[in-house]
Amino acid sequence: MACRRSNTIRRSWNTKLHADRTLESPGKPGAEGAQAGLPAVISQAKGQSRAVIGTNYRRLCFVLSGPAVLLWVGKHEIIVCGVVNRNDSGEVFMLVDVLNRIDSIVWGPWLLILLVGTGVFLSCRLGFLQVMKLPRALKLIFFARNKGDGDIDSFKALCTALAATVGTGNIVGVATAIKLGGPGALFWMWLAAFFGMATKFSEGCLAVKFRQVDDQGNIAGGPMYYIEMGLGKKWKPLAVAFALFGIMTAMLGSGTTTQMNAIVSSVQAGFGVSTYITCAIVTILVAIITFGGLQSISKTASKIVPAMAVIYFIITVIFLVMNSAELPRAIGEVFSGAFNGTAAAGGFAGAGLMLTIRSGIARGLYSNESGLGSAPIVAAAAKTKWPAEQGLISMTGTFIDTIIICTLTGLTIIVSGVWTGPTNGAEMTQAAFATTYGSLAPFILTISLTLFAFTTIIGWNYYGERCWEYLFGTKTIKLYRLGYIAILASAVFLKLEAIWSLADIVNGLMAIPNLIALLGLSGVITAETKKYFTHLAIRDAKLKAYKARRIGKK
Repeated sequence: MACRRSNTIRRSWNTKLHADRTLESPGKPGAEGAQAGLPAVISQAKGQSRAVIGTNYRRLCFVLSGPAVLLWVGKHEIIVCGVVNRNDSGEVFMLVDVLNRIDSIVWGPWLLILLVGTGVFLSCRLGFLQVMKLPRALKLIFFARNKGDGDIDSFKALCTALAATVGTGNIVGVATAIKLGGPGALFWMWLAAFFGMATKFSEGCLAVKFRQVDDQGNIAGGPMYYIEMGLGKKWKPLAVAFALFGIMTAMLGSGTTTQMNAIVSSVQAGFGVSTYITCAIVTILVAIITFGGLQSISKTASKIVPAMAVIYFIITVIFLVMNSAELPRAIGEVFSGAFNGTAAAGGFAGAGLMLTIRSGIARGLYSNESGLGSAPIVAAAAKTKWPAEQGLISMTGTFIDTIIICTLTGLTIIVSGVWTGPTNGAEMTQAAFATTYGSLAPFILTISLTLFAFTTIIGWNYYGERCWEYLFGTKTIKLYRLGYIAILASAVFLKLEAIWSLADIVNGLMAIPNLIALLGLSGVITAETKKYFTHLAIRDAKLKAYKARRIGKK
């Protein structure tokens, strides 16, 4: 237990902290409210967070491990992380509050500028290949030669990356961005994805370029390897930092507790199944897949990811076709709101231009993970001898995640008009579907959220495992897997307030070492790209000459 004196953080009773770290402070509580001993409640979901807090504690005592819990026990007691803190002066101080403040700093404008700026820089150096080479990239998804070294084919590598990338943020996060920034936020999500495609290409390219073979004969790669091997040994502390943040992100939030809670809560709401039964079933399935290693994970991802993407695509496209009369208006609102902000309407409080930009970019980057360094971990395992080829395939992940899936979710919400109402997050998306699908809407959302969250669990399991191996070697991999399963199994019993904030923090911190490496190795990326396309030009010329000779002989 650690104890310290503080009265630095204060927040009014009705202060709301949104997922994109935007604060609303409607006012201070009245004396009756402060004395009534009403429950202080904190609830947080991916895409929306809320903090309702009284005044501050003079003393703070908390346990550093375990979930943060804030409960009103009586007139003078609060439980933070299971530890009772006595109110000596009517002041309250929370671990969750501290983490939220740190989260707002990490995911502040500076990181968003760095993420987007890196994408702009790489786009310029690569000649905007996300436009010029997108058709070839999409073709490679299904027709890559897969003749190089690697553990899995390129398609399975992409599906495994998409398994971790396409998650609840594609449903809940998009709704939150539109609720905060209005329809114009969708445009800025597109812009973030556009430049993010160049970043994702660069990550995949470097992952293959600097991948290694571990002592069990498996491919190991990712930012920790191209930082150490590309930038040099003196940069290894940066690689170690990335690996540590990767493990924490996988085990503390993005891969375990938050996704499990999304599954059990949605299944309970949609089908009335006990949270404990759902948790047990999911844990068993994940354990079976996890202990099968990358081959098992990739096989599962290559079946589930295309299926869930197609299902969600069909559902949303049918919705948009049935409401096609409203589609031109919705698209118009996206572009007008992108550059003018959005005026208050209904339950929508209105959004200035800066809030619109920030909401869209933040949610877009958070959803597609371009620049965070997660996707290249599995890209390194692809069977290819050309780094740039896998870079092109990796690039399509951002295109599919944001340009397609997030766009479909966003247009569904805007067309329905529910974004001006009181709902937010998953409730908003469900309300949008309900305008057309009626009573089927909860089931549609439940199935979508469950599939998205489940694939995120298995994808992030692999990311964390590779980071663990980099730090501790292959001999302790089973220990990591057991820990991952144990955390997953206990997720239903945990409160998520502090976990969500901590996961956000370490997820953002992953990006810093990765972005430094991308900028420092931009010359390598450019050289590998030129080498690949020169090879293609020579190969195509030879093929053309060969066909000409065949025709001449006939």
